[in-house]
Amino acid sequence: MSKVVVFGSMNMDLSIACDRVPQVGETLEGFGFICNPGGKGANQAVASSRLGAPTVMIAAVGNDSFGSGLLKGLCDSRVDCARVRSLSDTTTGVAVIVRTHGDNRIILDPGANHALTFDDVEPIMRDVLEPDDVFVCQLECDLAATYSAIRLAHELGARVIFNPAPARVFPDDLWECIDLLCLNETECEIITGILPSDDDSCRNALKVLKERGASEAVLTLGFSGSAALHGGDLLRKAPLAIEAVDSTGAGDTYIGAFAVALLEGKDLEGCMDFATKASAYTCLSAGAQQAIAWRSDLDAWDAPEPRIP
Repeated sequence: MSKVVVFGSMNMDLSIACDRVPQVGETLEGFGFICNPGGKGANQAVASSRLGAPTVMIAAVGNDSFGSGLLKGLCDSRVDCARVRSLSDTTTGVAVIVRTHGDNRIILDPGANHALTFDDVEPIMRDVLEPDDVFVCQLECDLAATYSAIRLAHELGARVIFNPAPARVFPDDLWECIDLLCLNETECEIITGILPSDDDSCRNALKVLKERGASEAVLTLGFSGSAALHGGDLLRKAPLAIEAVDSTGAGDTYIGAFAVALLEGKDLEGCMDFATKASAYTCLSAGAQQAIAWRSDLDAWDAPEPRIP
């Protein structure tokens, strides 16, 4: 049976809400503190597993209480964590998140996420990754290991979903290895020089991404939905009309859901529809992984109509 294999980060998210972002040297009273398992890779793995795909995680954590908590969270979400390493010479990655009115700002200490080299990752990938699996990765782990993992996944016949976050320009030879490039507005502007703020700029940015070699590219645009090119035409998906509580895990949920839909044989538009619904559900609760829906809950959710632009 085809599966999702995620090589990525695992962080403990320390998240707090406040009415506004503090100024330099200012202390504000916050509320709603959450200590919640996170990390882009772990979030994407939890999303794909909870939404119905067999999911394998390749990652590292520190041999500490945060690492134990992260592993428990993934195992409780039925992610296969047998290849996750627990390291005694480094700490687990930590993300500090400030939430303001449904938006968020994040500071990251990568810790063990940068510990795995490609020499560590390659034998695991050759053991578990099969043709037609979906391989998902981001840029919160060691860059050289990540780039080499993308090349190997392509060589092994897997479908590669690459989320270039945190954003940076990556090697030219990677483009031909990417089946789906999924990135937000900020990442798009850094990589293409175009901020996708309207239909024309979205279309131009997506053309650049596809001209560089990505088979498909999807822009996630927050409260403006998502966009892709379909047969040369711009395909826009409006966000659902929800009252967002916390958008922390929405982008990662979108990617994990897209991977599930791809495994299920949905076309580009069908994948975007499913990912849009799943990411909207995540915004209804605070936190990252704890807010991600199980497939039965998502299927039962009477989702609102798309928001009118």
